[in-house]
Amino acid sequence: MKIAMIGHKRIPSREGGIEVVVEELSTRLVQMGHSVTVYNRKGKHVSDKNADLDAHKLKTYKGIRIVHVPTPSNKAMNAIVYSFIATLFALVGNYDVIHYHAEGPSMMLMIPHFFGIRTIATIHGLDWQRSKWGGLATRVLKFGEMIAARYADEVIVLSTNVQQYFKDTYNRETIYIPNGVNRTEFRDPDIIANRFGLEKEKYILYLGRLVPEKGVTYLLEAFSKVKTDMKLVIAGGTSHSDEYVEQIKELAAKDDRVVMTGFVQGNLLAELYSNAYLYVLPSDVEGMPISLLEAMSYGRKILTSNIPENAEACGEYAMYFKKSSVRDLTKKLKDAIGQPELFHTMDEIMDYCYTRFDWNKVTGASARLYIDAILNVERIDRV
Repeated sequence: MKIAMIGHKRIPSREGGIEVVVEELSTRLVQMGHSVTVYNRKGKHVSDKNADLDAHKLKTYKGIRIVHVPTPSNKAMNAIVYSFIATLFALVGNYDVIHYHAEGPSMMLMIPHFFGIRTIATIHGLDWQRSKWGGLATRVLKFGEMIAARYADEVIVLSTNVQQYFKDTYNRETIYIPNGVNRTEFRDPDIIANRFGLEKEKYILYLGRLVPEKGVTYLLEAFSKVKTDMKLVIAGGTSHSDEYVEQIKELAAKDDRVVMTGFVQGNLLAELYSNAYLYVLPSDVEGMPISLLEAMSYGRKILTSNIPENAEACGEYAMYFKKSSVRDLTKKLKDAIGQPELFHTMDEIMDYCYTRFDWNKVTGASARLYIDAILNVERIDRV
C-alpha cells in the first residue's frame, strides 16, 4: 500500500505522543513492505527548541519519505494551515490511504473523502478539553472531531472512554487500537549523576510536556508538603504554554529538591526512566500517554491521576489519586515513598506492559484497517 501520514509536528521527534506514534507506526509499515510518506511541519515554532534540528533537513528517515510543509508559527493557525497544505500535497500523491492524526488536522479529511481517497483518523484524545486552547480553538477542534466522525472510513481511538464518547455523541462506531512500547534498555546513572546529581531510586520522575492539563503544578505543590530526601525531577519541554512553564519554574525555585532538566531524549531519557524510584503523571486530560506506558516498560512504580484513560492503561499496576486534588496526591506520595510493598514487582509490571502494549500488534491492526478501508467500495457517510 501507499500511505500518507498527516497531523504530527515532525519525525524524528519526541515533542509529543503523536510524533512517537507516527514514527513507530510508519517505521514498521515500511518494514512490512509498504510505502509511507509523512508530512512534517516546517517553520519556526515554539516547540522547535525541543526538536531534533536535523529533522528539518531530512528527505528520508528509516525508509520513510518526508515532505516538509510550510507552517505558520501562530498556535491558533498552525495545525489548520499545515493540515490544509499537507492535504493539497497529498491529493496528487496517488495514495491508497491518508491517515490523519488528532482532531485539528482531521478537519481537512473531508477533502480527500470527496475525491474518493480512503481516509483513517486517529483521535489521540479529546483535544478540545485541553486548557491551553481558547474558545475559537476549542470550536475548531470539535469541528475536526465531527468531520472525522462523519467522513473518515475508519476512526481509531486509544481508550474505551473515547470510544463510548464517539458512540454517544455521533453514533459512530470506532476501532480501539492502543499505543505500544519498545523493549527497554536499562542504563546506569551516568549522565544524570554528572549533570543533575541524581542517584538510583533516589528521585521521583515526571516526564512529559509542560502544559496545564498535565497537572505539574499539582505535583510540585504536593511534593513541597512531603518530608523526604528524594528529589523530584521535572523533565519535558513547552508546547504553546510559556506562561504555565513560568508558574512551574516559580514553584520549583522554592524547593531545592526539585530538578528541572528541560526536554530530554536518547540516553538521558533512558537513564531517567531506568533509575527513577517512582513515576508520577498527575494529568487532568489524556489520550493514551506514551510516557506512562514507557515508565511501565521499565517496571517503574506508578502514581497517576484516576482519570479513565490512565486507569485503563495501568489497571491494577499503579497507585491512583483523585484528579486535581493536591491533598490526595500529597497523601499518595507519602504512601508510595513509605510503603513500596503496595506496588507490584518490577517484573510483574514489565510483563503486563509488554503483553498489552506492542507496536508490532498496533501496526498489524492498523494495516488491516487500511486494507478494510480500501476494499470497502461502497462509500457512505457514517452519521
